[in-house]
Amino acid sequence: MQTYRAPLEDFRFVLEVLGYDAIHALPGYEDYDLETVLSLLSQADTFCREVALPLNRVGDKKGVTYDPATCTVTSPPGFRELFRKYVDAGLLSLGHPTEFGGGGAPHAVALFINEMVTATNKSFSMCPGLTQGLIEAITHHGTDDQRSRYLPKLIGGEWTGTMCLTEPQCGTDLGLLTTKAVPDGDRYRLTGTKIWITFGDHDYCDNIVHLVLARLPDAPAGIKGISVFIVPKLLEDGTRNGITCTGLEHKMGIHASPTCVMSLEGAVGELVGEPHRGMKAMFTMMNVARLNVGLEGVALGEIAYQTAVAFAKDRRQGRAMDPEKRERGAAADNILVHPDVRRMLLEVRSTNEAMRSLAVFTAIEIDRAAKHTDPAQRERGEDLAALLTPVVKSFCTERGFLNTSECMQVLGGSGFTADWSIEQYLRDLRIAMIYEGTNHIQALDLVGRKLPADNGRSYKTFAALVRAAIDRNADNTAIADIVTALRDSLATLDQLTQWLGSREVDGEVVGAVSSAYLNVFALTALCHQWVLQTEIASKREGRFYEGKLKSARYFVHHVLPRIESLAKVVRAGKRHIMAMSADEF
Repeated sequence: MQTYRAPLEDFRFVLEVLGYDAIHALPGYEDYDLETVLSLLSQADTFCREVALPLNRVGDKKGVTYDPATCTVTSPPGFRELFRKYVDAGLLSLGHPTEFGGGGAPHAVALFINEMVTATNKSFSMCPGLTQGLIEAITHHGTDDQRSRYLPKLIGGEWTGTMCLTEPQCGTDLGLLTTKAVPDGDRYRLTGTKIWITFGDHDYCDNIVHLVLARLPDAPAGIKGISVFIVPKLLEDGTRNGITCTGLEHKMGIHASPTCVMSLEGAVGELVGEPHRGMKAMFTMMNVARLNVGLEGVALGEIAYQTAVAFAKDRRQGRAMDPEKRERGAAADNILVHPDVRRMLLEVRSTNEAMRSLAVFTAIEIDRAAKHTDPAQRERGEDLAALLTPVVKSFCTERGFLNTSECMQVLGGSGFTADWSIEQYLRDLRIAMIYEGTNHIQALDLVGRKLPADNGRSYKTFAALVRAAIDRNADNTAIADIVTALRDSLATLDQLTQWLGSREVDGEVVGAVSSAYLNVFALTALCHQWVLQTEIASKREGRFYEGKLKSARYFVHHVLPRIESLAKVVRAGKRHIMAMSADEF
C-alpha cells in the first residue's frame, strides 16, 4: 500500500511563519505571491500522487538494466515517459532563470516541489535534482557562451546533468584524484575513471552533460590543483564523446536510479571557470545537492508517517491501558490508544515538521542572498545558508532514516513486508547519509570551516535571530515552556561553541566531537523553528494550530532533552575515542 498527500496546509503555514511575503517582494519574484505558489504546489501534489507514485514500486522491483554491448542503461517501464511528463508540467524549469527558459521561482518554492517528488519517487527525483545542481554551477561559474549553449537545453529537459567527482582511489579526499585533462586547441581531452555517478547514463533524453573534476598537466598537487570541465555525452555535431558507462553498481535501494562507472578516454571537455579553481564550481553544485539530500529525510519521513498513521487508525490489537478508553463491544482497541504507538508517531511528526521548516528557512536565506538589494541582507543570507546547509544535510538525513524506521515499527511485522512500502523507503533513504559528503564530513565542515569563518560571524547572526525570537516571546505565556526550552538550549550551544573555538581544542578533538556538536546545533535550530511556528499558532484558533502546539510540546519535552546527553559527549572530547591502539581493534 502506498499512501501520500502533500501536507499543503503545513507548506502554507511554514511560508507564512518564515515571512515569505518579504521574499515575494524581492526583484524577480513578484509573480510568485503566496496564493500563486500554493496553486502551483497543489498541482504538483496531484502530479506526484497520480503520475510519480504509481511507478515507485515498479522502479524498485524492475530496476535499471545495462547493456555491455552498447554501454547503455535502460530505465524501468514508464520512467522515460514520467520524465517527459515532469518536464512538460514545468516542474524541472520552475526554479531556474527566466532568461534561459526557467520559471524564475524562489528556491523555497522549488524546495517544496523537490520534497513532493522525492516522497513519491526518490529514484526518479535524483535525475532532475542533479540537473538542477549543474544548472546552478554553470549559471554562477560558466561563461556567457556556456550559459547560452547549455542552460536552455538543461532547463528545458532536453538534456540532463551529472556530477563526476569520485574515483576508485578517492572519495572524500579529492586531492588524490588522477583524471587528466590535456589541452587540445581551445578544448581539453580528459582520461580517467569515475565511479558512483548517479544517472551517468539513462534513456530519459539523448544527451547527458557531465561536470567532471580533473587535473591539468601543470596542476599543483592536492585539492588546489583541481579544475572542472563540462563533458557532454554527445558533441555538438551529434557524435558520441569519449565518455561511456562501463557498468552499474548493485545497491540496497534506489533501484530505478542508475549508479554508473564512467570511463573517459580522450573525452572532449570545456574548462569551467579558472584553471585549478574547479572546487569552487563543484561546491556550488554540491551545496544545492546537500540541501536537497537533507530534504530526502523529510520527504521519506513524511510518506512513511502518513503510511503509519493510516495503518494505526485501522489496526486493532490489545486493550487500552485506561479502561475508560476501551471501545465497548470490541475484542480489541485501535492501536492509537497505546502510548508507545503515539510516542513513535509524535517522534516522527514533531521532528519532521521542524526539519521541513528549517530546510525552507535555509532556502529563503539563499533567496535573500541571491536577490536582496541591501548588501547587509545579502550577507546575512549567505552566512546563514552556508552555516545551516551542513546541518540540514546531516541531521535531516539521519533523523529522517530513524523516523522511517519508527514508522516501520508502528506497523510491526507488516512494516517489514513489501506490502506497505516502508521497507522500500528505508532502503531508498539510507544512502542519503552518505551522499554529497558523509554526515561526519558535514559536521567537520560546520565546526572546522563555518563556525570560525570571519571571526564567527555566521554563528553570531544565527544566535542573534534565536535570541530575538526568545525576547519577542518573553511575555507569551501560551508558549512559555517552549521559549524557556529554546533559551536553555541556546545557552548550552553557546558554551559548546565557545569551547570548540578555544585553544585547548585540537584537530583530533574536533574530529571526535563534531558530529555530536552538530546534533546539539540542529536540535536548537529545530526548537527555534518551533518557537517561530507556535508564536503564530498560539494566536490562532483551529485544529491545525492546536496540533502545532501539541507537536511542539512533544518536541521540547521528549526530543529536545537529548541535548543534555549530547553535550556530555562533546565535553568528553577525544580521550576515550583515541585511547585504543590500532592493533586493539
